[in-house]
Amino acid sequence: MPMSLPAKKAPAGGAGVRRWVFTIVVSVVALVLTLVVISLSVGSSLHRTSLQDYLPVGVTGLGKLSSSERADGNTNGTVIGEEPLQGGREPLVEQNGQGGDLNSGQPSPLTGKIESKEPDPVASGDTTSTPDEDSSNESQKAEQGTCDLYHGEWVLDSSGPLYTNNSCPIITQMQNCQGNGRPDKEYENWRWKPEQCILPRFDARKFLELMRGKTLAFVGDSVARNQMESLVCLLWQVDVPQNRGNKRMHKWLFKSTSTTIARVWSSWLVHRSTEAVGIAPKGIDKVFLDVPDETFMEFLPRFDVIVLSSGHWFAKRSAYVLNGNVVGGQLWWPRQAGKMQMNNVDAFGVSVETCLTAVATNPNFTGLAIVRTWSPDHYEGGAWNTGGSCTGKVKPLDEVVRNGFTDAMYGKQVEGFRKAVKNAGQHGSRLKLMDITEPFAFRADGHPGPYRSPDPNKKTQRGPDGKPPPQDCLHWCMPGPVDTWNEMLLETIRREFERDRS
Repeated sequence: MPMSLPAKKAPAGGAGVRRWVFTIVVSVVALVLTLVVISLSVGSSLHRTSLQDYLPVGVTGLGKLSSSERADGNTNGTVIGEEPLQGGREPLVEQNGQGGDLNSGQPSPLTGKIESKEPDPVASGDTTSTPDEDSSNESQKAEQGTCDLYHGEWVLDSSGPLYTNNSCPIITQMQNCQGNGRPDKEYENWRWKPEQCILPRFDARKFLELMRGKTLAFVGDSVARNQMESLVCLLWQVDVPQNRGNKRMHKWLFKSTSTTIARVWSSWLVHRSTEAVGIAPKGIDKVFLDVPDETFMEFLPRFDVIVLSSGHWFAKRSAYVLNGNVVGGQLWWPRQAGKMQMNNVDAFGVSVETCLTAVATNPNFTGLAIVRTWSPDHYEGGAWNTGGSCTGKVKPLDEVVRNGFTDAMYGKQVEGFRKAVKNAGQHGSRLKLMDITEPFAFRADGHPGPYRSPDPNKKTQRGPDGKPPPQDCLHWCMPGPVDTWNEMLLETIRREFERDRS
């Protein structure tokens, strides 16, 4: 006969009932506590991507450095002045007598708004995940290199820049906006937020470790110099470099990792001469659209990463040579020569294709070539030399008004890039596009404007006749929006290096 457990009997009497009730209550409480402990232990073991792995050491909040790591230091008046081009000075902007409808100034709104704070995924109707989960997903996308860095919005970041005009001694005077008396500072505090991921705050130590023993070179005009100085300033906060440059190449060596940051001046990225060619007389700049600039091509094998940017010099008076023939010009063309075959916009596109094809197919270059797209200017009411102004701009634009010339030059640059990738065949993977044009079209507030010098008597407001003071609405204040280019640069290099290792 099978055995059975004896049934429990309720204790007789009032005391027995109380003991029975007490036992039941204690059992229920113990069961609840057990379930809570199990739930917490399971929850804590779930995988979660940590943003701390991608932010600088000492981070106390999203992109916020602890007080011991803030970029402050002693004032140093050492600056590098504007660099002339073989005896001449560069124009401030590209819009210089373009002609036609490219420089008509007719606005066409770009859909897109600037928000002053991070979007709330719950408030926007996305109830499938929590804000923490979204942040984790965004971080994963950035780490995996699947996020589009170039579509998003500018958000206000109270943590401020990673350096100041006093903590970096190489800022060119014309870009030292605070040193030149600019009264507002909010333009320093906006950060770029891609739509679907986080663009990590620049980490100087991570950059130097990533580029250990390597050389990164910027090749282009004064806007390329602007980006180079921004990068050196960011790195300066963790390792003071040694100046190893000369007239042909500016170089900064960061000894902690033997990393070199270089810059080579190349205003057109293709060959330039002042000697007479065909109908173009001696003295005028001849731009050989199908011959890469031998100056930087000579140095190319020394570089592990090269950042190429150009275009603004195609506004200067010049003649264009293709296959040995003069085919067009800018602000110059003999009337008796008939119709030009090529204007400055088309010439720019050809020069981009020539330069990038030569870089990608060079047998002695095995590095990474990054093309930084057209840097938009924000002159209103005219060009740099015809009364254009960005005076009074202190916040990012709510809507972008497109500029016909900027759109045309950007389009030709991207077209030239794509042709070069095709021309290079299997080596086309060496070329990468850093597409900053759309994000920076919003940043009319980021230029020096009238704050181009420390002269206390300089004019910074419009005169009684409404005429604006002389100003720079092309280059970028430092610190300022230009620092974001180097956040994008670091992310681009990281992705490519990790892809190569995988």
